[in-house]
Amino acid sequence: MMETMYSTKREKKIALVHDFLVSYGGAERVFEEIALMYPSAPIYTLLYDKEKMKGRFEGRDIRVSWLGRIPKFFQKRYRFFLPFFPAAVETLDLREFDMVISSSGAWSKGIVTRLHTKHIAYLHSPMRYAWDYHEEYLREIGARGRLKIFSRMLISYLRIWDFQAAARPDMLLVNSHYTKSRVKKYYKRDAEVIYPPALSLFEKNQHATTGSQIEKTSFLVVSRLTRSKKIDIVVEAFNKLALPLTIVGIGPEKERLEKMSEKNISFVGFQSDEDLAKLYQSARALIFPSEEDFGMVAVEALSFTVPVIAFEYGGIREIVEEGETGEFFHAQAPEIIAEAVRRFLMNEDRYDKEAMRRSASRFSLETFRMSLRKSIEEES
Repeated sequence: MMETMYSTKREKKIALVHDFLVSYGGAERVFEEIALMYPSAPIYTLLYDKEKMKGRFEGRDIRVSWLGRIPKFFQKRYRFFLPFFPAAVETLDLREFDMVISSSGAWSKGIVTRLHTKHIAYLHSPMRYAWDYHEEYLREIGARGRLKIFSRMLISYLRIWDFQAAARPDMLLVNSHYTKSRVKKYYKRDAEVIYPPALSLFEKNQHATTGSQIEKTSFLVVSRLTRSKKIDIVVEAFNKLALPLTIVGIGPEKERLEKMSEKNISFVGFQSDEDLAKLYQSARALIFPSEEDFGMVAVEALSFTVPVIAFEYGGIREIVEEGETGEFFHAQAPEIIAEAVRRFLMNEDRYDKEAMRRSASRFSLETFRMSLRKSIEEES
């Protein structure tokens, strides 16, 4: 009896960490699937906006950093608190856990854990504005004079912090071979590639599409509406092309983009998964204008046999085959995007739907879960 009692292993206590739960994009879709794998694990995050999450993570034990105590007015402008994010993530109290799984676009990998706690970090990207995006970031925020000097000092500090933070996890998992190469360059660490479950939207919403042929009416953009996503150059291109374009997403650039758009461009804001599936089903092609470490929406489009017209750099090359499942353009300029759309129109009936399905099938939810569990078991 005593021997049985002492030989019984205590169940491991697991916690999950994600940078922010204030908007829903590709990183949050991946984290949502991780959270579903560990339904009893508490979720730690720097900020949480229940309204913006639209019922996702409902009923979960969500523990917010001290940034959650600042007034709501400032929380909506949380990017002004950039210098405080490292301190906020380092003060998350994770002492009681045996394992922490973090989902990090910038900050969560920097959590501080005890010696016995295993930390497995899934990286969506090294911190872009600290490394290969810093000059463009300074232009975006309009940094000039003393502000520019201060901003450069801040970015230098963040680069040092980010490098040190990337050394803390016991294991690094990444979303693409492109991200793996960036991790090697900036963090001097090896990482294991586990592709995101980008097929999950199709897998869970096939019922939203009908078996009959749906008329392909509009080109499609699915993105956060921020400057870095380069949606403005797509708008300029389609203003000249005068072809229907539907833009899905919300963000600080929405008002500016609407003002510069002609009547052929419509903004539909946030869409439920079911409605988004229907929009993919009726799209002629997805326009993908930014350099991304992976490209969740590109896989989503292919899963609905929608070709992708994409900026050729980044993880997109692991998803799209030029001339077969889509087209690439080689510069982020309206006239170059317009030319790529014209090439697409000339070949619209020649893209291989079976090749699109095969490409998308590599990013299934089942494959993601199996790979993640295997990596976690090996590390623990």
